This record gives sequence, C-alpha cells and structure tokens, in this order.
Amino acid sequence: MMSTDKVIRVGVLGFGGLGQAAARVLEPKIEMKWVAVADRKGYAYNETGLDGDACIAACRDKGSVGYVQPYGMLASNSIQELLAKANTDGYFLALPNLPNTFMADVARMFIQSGWRGVLVDALKRTSAVEQLLQLRGELQAAGITYMTGCGATPGLLTAAAALAAQSYAEIHSVKITFGVGIANWEAYRATIREDIAHLPGYNVEKARAMSDAEVEMLLEKTNGILALENMEHADDIMLELAGICSRDRVSVGGVVDTRNPKKPLSTHVKVTGRTFEGKISTHTFTLGDETSMAANVCGPAFGYLKAGIALHRRGIYGLFTAAEVMPQFVK
Repeated sequence: MMSTDKVIRVGVLGFGGLGQAAARVLEPKIEMKWVAVADRKGYAYNETGLDGDACIAACRDKGSVGYVQPYGMLASNSIQELLAKANTDGYFLALPNLPNTFMADVARMFIQSGWRGVLVDALKRTSAVEQLLQLRGELQAAGITYMTGCGATPGLLTAAAALAAQSYAEIHSVKITFGVGIANWEAYRATIREDIAHLPGYNVEKARAMSDAEVEMLLEKTNGILALENMEHADDIMLELAGICSRDRVSVGGVVDTRNPKKPLSTHVKVTGRTFEGKISTHTFTLGDETSMAANVCGPAFGYLKAGIALHRRGIYGLFTAAEVMPQFVK
C-alpha cells in the first residue's frame, strides 16, 4: 500500500557494494526514508528507518543484515518474507543479475505477491532488459511502475544521450565510454563478475561460477585492469525504444581499475549526428572524475524512483526506461 504522505518509504534489495552505497546516499535525504533491506541470508525492517552503520557492520561481521538488532531476521526466502512484512513505496533492486534471468524472476515474484509500488534497477545487459519487456503487460496489470536501466550506464548517460540527440535531425552514433576506479574489487564482487562476463572468452555462466580465487588470478594477470569493448549494454535497446536511433549505432565500453580508486579515464558519452542544416557535429557529456561509480549509479536510481512514484500516484503503471522519463532530484 503506497503512502500518500511526502516521505517515500524505500527498500533496498541486495546489500553488497551498491546496496551499502545506497544506504549512505539515502541517509541525509528528507524526502525518502530507508526502511527495508534484504540480502541472501536475511532481512531487516523498521518503519521508522534503518541505521546504515548497524546494517553495514552486521554484514561485515556476521555476513547478513538479518543479524541487525532488534529488527533483523535470518531467512532463506528473505525477499518474499520482507515483502510480506514491510510497508514500502518502492524498492531499489541492487541485486547482481547473475544468472541473466534473475531480475526478471524477481519482477515475477513482485507481480505474484500482490505488492503495488515502484521498482528500480540498474541492469546492464540488453538481454536482461528484453526479458523485462516481456513482462510489461503483467507489471501494468499488477499496479507496478518498473523503472529499468536507471544506473550510470545504462541510466544517467543514456538519459544524457537522449537529451543531446534533440539537436540533431539524425543520429549517427552514440558512444559511451566509462572509467571506474575501485580500491578493492571485493567490495563490488557481483559488479566485477558482471564485467568479467563481457570479456572475450567469458559469459555470464562462466563468470558466475568463478571462485574469488579465480577472479583474483584473472586480475593478477591483467594488473587489476578490465578493458571492455562493444559490451552487451542495454543503452542500445533503451535508445532504440525511445526512437532516437537503431541499437547498432550505440556502442559501450570502458576500463575498470580494481586496485585504484582513481578513474583510469573520464566517463563520457559522445552523440554524433546531422543537424537540420546538414552540419555534422558531436555533443560530449563528461562526468566529473571525482564522482564514484556508486554516486553515479545510486543517485540516478533514487531520482528515477522518485519519478516512478509520481507516475504511480497518477495511476501510470508498467515498464519505463531511463531514456523515457526524466529523473526527479531527491532532497
């Protein structure tokens, strides 16, 4: 049941690197209150708000938010149990999409539960978003407003490309290049495995099956650098759905340094097109190097969650992408 008061009650599913960063992003907000969280082994719910430090400490020291006193519960079906208990307006799905069907499975679980509200993900893969597109009708019928691809890329940079495209009569190319620097890959295990799945000779199943030691060995060989080209990234399908250009004109790649918090290169999107006067030109939108991956993923995710709440309160349900709807800034 969605509240009609000003404060939006938010849950975070998944409490790895992104989930923990999401808790930090929400801490100072007055328009959103973080009330629910689940990881693989348990969940925590407190309608007056959760303590980020306590949840992060429970994860670090005992392996689950289920150990947070007095609100935590250990559970093998943590998401289902949290859903049945928690009173929330929306959830950020900070979950690893491993296997590649996982996010669609989670969406189906929400549909079947009878829950109504807003869901936001930061999905990467085109094929994962295609699976969600097949659930459009079911999400709409269930009274769920689902915002997909709402991280950094896809997300912030896709939306920037959609805006930049307006200067042109025809779009020739959209090229997204990202640089990510993290001091320690273990803080973002699932994200790094998803990146490894894009490397030549790897796929989602192979990356998912890798032990931490095997990931360490791979990173040892590459000096901690993952260089990624022509990734299967949902920016392409999102810009195609928005009518901006065909997906074959969109390319995404980047460099991830797993041993250094400094970005190996500046994250940017270049949109090249032809104006109505026949001029060929390129717009470039560059993110500040000081903004972390977490800041560029979680900030937009909650901006899109707020936009989703506005749609939901007007009775608009179904599936939307970051290229279709403007995010709203969360105070």
